[in-house]
Amino acid sequence: MRLQKYLAHQGIASRRESEKLIADGLVKVNGKTIVEMGVKIDPDRDAIEVNRQALQKRKEKLVYVILNKPTGYVTTCHRTEYEKKIVTDLVDIPERIYPVGRLDKDTAGLLLMTNDGDLTYKLTHPKFEKAKEYQVRVQGKITEGSLAKLREGVKLWGEKTNPTKIKRLSGNTFLITLTEGKNRQIRRICRKVGFPVLELERVKIKDLAFADVARGKWRFLTKKEIEILKND
Repeated sequence: MRLQKYLAHQGIASRRESEKLIADGLVKVNGKTIVEMGVKIDPDRDAIEVNRQALQKRKEKLVYVILNKPTGYVTTCHRTEYEKKIVTDLVDIPERIYPVGRLDKDTAGLLLMTNDGDLTYKLTHPKFEKAKEYQVRVQGKITEGSLAKLREGVKLWGEKTNPTKIKRLSGNTFLITLTEGKNRQIRRICRKVGFPVLELERVKIKDLAFADVARGKWRFLTKKEIEILKND
């Protein structure tokens, strides 16, 4: 099994964050520091350390949480000197869980958190293209022409973004559904068509809206919701 996949399976971090731990030189296999991706290990034979602590093989209870993230919180598990408010502060449970994907510090809304590495992979890897819906409020009354450009896809970093679904709610507010998650994508494409974002909120993940979760609150997912998220 690849090292980063094993770390994710054991609930140490999401696969992406596990890769960062490896790249930062914080993971050892049989006493040797590993910094390259793709190293394969035998969980039954190899001794693994993370941040100088031996990793004990365990089967932890899988936990699935939905959080309605407020603005001002960073989507990470690692507090820094400069970023003291992190999303894990908002969920008080004994299990170690990790954010599925990211919401920017200035973006609010729905954020899944879990220790299920397989589900995290399914929901974040580009090849699965899981739809996420956002409510956007922009500066000024956005034109139909600009909304049409957003629907068709906008060129960023020399590459055209995927087509989107858009529903206008008011002169400066609309819903947009993405099937990809490029860095600060919505803010960048709206600025590209001339209408900077004032407020951004994720309101739906796949087919689930979680309307019962108030801002800053969380709850465990139901079995049915977990099945929907896992269904390809």
